[in-house]
Amino acid sequence: MPAVQTLDRVVIRFAGDSGDGMQLTGDRFTSDSAAFGNDISTLPNFPAEIRAPQGTLPGVSSFQIHFANYDIMTPGDRPDVLVAMNPAALKANVADLPRGAVIIADSAEFTKRNLTKVGYAADPLTDGSLADYQLHALDLTGMTVAAVKDFGLSRKDASRAKNMFALGLVSWLYHRPTEGTLSFLTQKFARKPDIRDANITAFKAGHAFGETTETFAVRYEVSPAPMPAGRYRQISGNLATAYGLITGAHKAGLPMFLGAYPITPASDVLHELSKHKRHGVTTFQAEDEIAAVGAALGASFAGHLGVTTSSGPGIALKAETIGLGVMTELPLVVVDVQRAGPSTGMPTKTEQADLLQVMFGRNGEAPIPVLAAQSPADCFDTAIEAVRIAVKYRTPVMMLSDGYLANGAEPWRLPELADIPPIDPAFATEPNATDAKGNAVFHPYRRDEETLARPWAVPGTPGLEHRIGGIEKAKDTGNVSYDPANHEEMIRTRQAKVDGVVRDIPDLVVDDPGVEDGRGAKVLVLGWGSSYGPITAAVRRVRNEGHQVAQTHLRHLNPFPANLGEVLRRYRRVIVPEMNSGQLALLLRAKYLVDVESYSRVRGLPISLSELARDLITVVDEEEGRSAAEIAAELAALRTDEVRQFVGEQHFDLDSTQRSVPIPPSNGTSSEETR
Repeated sequence: MPAVQTLDRVVIRFAGDSGDGMQLTGDRFTSDSAAFGNDISTLPNFPAEIRAPQGTLPGVSSFQIHFANYDIMTPGDRPDVLVAMNPAALKANVADLPRGAVIIADSAEFTKRNLTKVGYAADPLTDGSLADYQLHALDLTGMTVAAVKDFGLSRKDASRAKNMFALGLVSWLYHRPTEGTLSFLTQKFARKPDIRDANITAFKAGHAFGETTETFAVRYEVSPAPMPAGRYRQISGNLATAYGLITGAHKAGLPMFLGAYPITPASDVLHELSKHKRHGVTTFQAEDEIAAVGAALGASFAGHLGVTTSSGPGIALKAETIGLGVMTELPLVVVDVQRAGPSTGMPTKTEQADLLQVMFGRNGEAPIPVLAAQSPADCFDTAIEAVRIAVKYRTPVMMLSDGYLANGAEPWRLPELADIPPIDPAFATEPNATDAKGNAVFHPYRRDEETLARPWAVPGTPGLEHRIGGIEKAKDTGNVSYDPANHEEMIRTRQAKVDGVVRDIPDLVVDDPGVEDGRGAKVLVLGWGSSYGPITAAVRRVRNEGHQVAQTHLRHLNPFPANLGEVLRRYRRVIVPEMNSGQLALLLRAKYLVDVESYSRVRGLPISLSELARDLITVVDEEEGRSAAEIAAELAALRTDEVRQFVGEQHFDLDSTQRSVPIPPSNGTSSEETR
């Protein structure tokens, strides 16, 4: 029997051809880890092509999962384990592995033809080029075909179950429960008994192979993570967004209408909402993006909660109708699941580059509130907040997510519905003015004194007949007006209404532990959206190295929190990491005249926590007055640490077989980000 080693965290990446089922494999491993009680964070990575040539680098699909026995913030930078189903998967991912990482490769796919496709002159499984890793070259295809031979499948069909063989093997290696996957396969292929039985058999065969082989000298255990009591489920950002929209509509007592056109990576919101007709949700898959947003705005005019979802290219097409929503002052929730651009760009990769577009990408003065979710689970709360602001202030609201959040997953504690405050649509029910003859009339632009929101009157309500449209309105009456003074007043009023949303935004809270004992940090790291995970992870690591650094994060991007300017001026240096060319940094400099420093990464991937941590240490050291030589020595030591494989509170020096002295966690915190 192999020895059992306890770890506190592991990062595994499953990689193969787009037809090898890596997303399903990763999702099942994630579900089993979540059911076991680990904290999880995932990063699916899809090919952009619908069906790239088999066995080529553009066709590689991967799924990375980070699971641990404590609170983690990212899917990890560098995998501890790579499961490579073909040469392309190995070549596309091996550069991300630290020395000593485990590689499990399907040797059956390392044929001369497949090696040539990706430019391998020799077989890396046998030429010694992988000597720095723990390589396990296994005939996964052959063993799978042999295991399922009794089901009468062709070799091609039988080999498709090799992902389940690999899943069974890795599940054994890391002591994952198997009941969930067996139940899933039984239900998924209930109408195809041969396929069901073949996949179940392959999964069990992979698990049994792990138990009987002598290939692996060590098995690993990662204990459950301590979490607050409650009911939990695994959730992706798109699923959380859908649930948040449904909940927001329910809390407002409104039927919801979604007008959408399928687009990566936002389509899953449409798919999910289409399943919930019983909750008052109507979904309309329109012929294009313009029709989708037009239908959603029409639904809002009719007294529904109008919602439209898309990604950057679709948001560009929706811009004119969003401007119409600003003019008509109707509630409308617009969800932008950002992806890498410009144009089609890299449609399956993540980015945060739509910020300036959603802030200013409409003709004329057309301000709207803008919010951004910080994690997959946070998409739920952010969607509810978007609904609340849209309904209360009678305005389109933009909710920003991105591909990283949309497809990534983490545990989500189910909230108590009763704890979520209600949202009052406050429909107009009676006339609100009198004409020159003293008759009761309805003025559609007579505003609430506090919010400046106009009344929302459902068409057909007796006595509330009114006219709205895209031509400028006279204040109060809503009649068409070309009067210059009225136009300026309406422009400034609509801006003041959006600015007034700040009353509902809590003051920004800064995480600066040194403030309590008078040793506040000199450097603040400020982020927005999905940069939250890498920033939090990097800040943990920097603090563990003995440095003072502060952190804060923005959900509300228009308007900003009322105390943001004061927070920015409190620190000598403000670093703004974001997955664009510095868009938030540009806005902060313009509004607050503070010389914030942009930390820009546009690679189609989340920001690297290791890279960010190293760069932050340089910044903090400069502020602490350390010399260039001292900084260089510290960074060299940090890089030396990173060639070691850290597991829990102990690490293994891969240049020897001796275990080093345990490293105590900082401030009682054990994390993937502490070294």
